[in-house]
Amino acid sequence: MNKLKMTYFDTEDILYILYSEGPQSGSLELTPDITADLNENGNLIGIEILNASSFIEGVILEGKLGKELTLAES
Repeated sequence: MNKLKMTYFDTEDILYILYSEGPQSGSLELTPDITADLNENGNLIGIEILNASSFIEGVILEGKLGKELTLAES
């Protein structure tokens, strides 16, 4: 497995998770806010999450994982 790299674009509230280097050849919309980027062989190279802060709050923090976490004051 490759080492994941994450980039957060604060102004746009987009989280990009890079799985593998290489040119993007296509994409697949998994949900309206989550898109998988694919290489020419159809393999996953990255994931783009729009409205990332809402995704983190709604899916992760309010879900099963969130019951074990406490947020730091910002």
